[in-house]
Amino acid sequence: SALPEKKMAFKGLVTNKEDMNKLMLTPLIHYPLMGGSALITFEKAEVAQRIIEMQEHMVELSYGEDLEEHERCRARVQAAPVDILLPSALEIGLTRSSRSILVSDLPRLDITEEELLDKLELFFSKTKNGGGEVEHREFLDDPGQVVLTFAQDGVAEPLIARGHVQVLIGKGKYEVKISPHMSGDITNLQLQPSRCPRTVLLSGIPDVLDEEAMRDALEIHFQKTSRGGGEVDALDYVPAGRLGVAVFTEDVG
Repeated sequence: SALPEKKMAFKGLVTNKEDMNKLMLTPLIHYPLMGGSALITFEKAEVAQRIIEMQEHMVELSYGEDLEEHERCRARVQAAPVDILLPSALEIGLTRSSRSILVSDLPRLDITEEELLDKLELFFSKTKNGGGEVEHREFLDDPGQVVLTFAQDGVAEPLIARGHVQVLIGKGKYEVKISPHMSGDITNLQLQPSRCPRTVLLSGIPDVLDEEAMRDALEIHFQKTSRGGGEVDALDYVPAGRLGVAVFTEDVG
C-alpha cells in the first residue's frame, strides 16, 4: 500500500507462493557492432546453425541475367556465432530515505515540468500542509513521479503515514499519493555466457555498395535455401568506418 499506484498487465503462469519474493530480469543487452559487419537473425535456429557451420560465404553483389562472369561482383564474408553475457543472479540492497518522499498520481496539466515542481515545492514547504523546507526536488524517469527531499528530519514520515494529500495547483485541487522513497545499489551480480540461437555475426563485408543495397544483397543471399539459408527475421548492417550498437531484448535471438 506504500507503493505508488500504476496500471500493470500480468501475463504468464501463476507461480508458487514461495516464489513471490523473486525478481524477474528482462535482458536489455547492448552488443557493439564494428564497421564492415552485420547481424542477421533467422526465423529458425537450425538455419543460423547451418550458416555458422559453413563459416565462409560468397555473396553475390551484382544481379542481372545479362551480366557476364567477369562483370559479376562477389564478396567473401565470414559467419560466426553471437555470444553474450546474461544476468543469472542479482542482489539489490534497498535503503529507505528518512527525509524524502515519493509523490505519484500527479495530474496531467498544461504546464511545464519545472512549473509543476515549483507548485509542489510551494505546497510541501508550508508547515500548515504538513511539510517543511524542500532541499531538493526531481522527476523520476516516470513523468508521473516526483521525489521531494526535505531539509529537516521528521517531515517525511507523517506525510507518508497520511498516504494521500490534496494538493492545490493553480485553481484546482488534486489528490496525490505519498510513498516512501527507496534507493538501491547492486550488491551482487552474476553473469553467464549465452549463445543467441537464431542470430549470426557476418564480418569482412567490403565497402563497395551503399548501405541499403548491401543490406538487400545480404538478405537476398542468406534467405536462399540453395545456399543454406532461410527466412530472415531481421538484419542490421554497419558499413566500414562506422560503429553500431545492436540491442537484444527479452526474446534474445
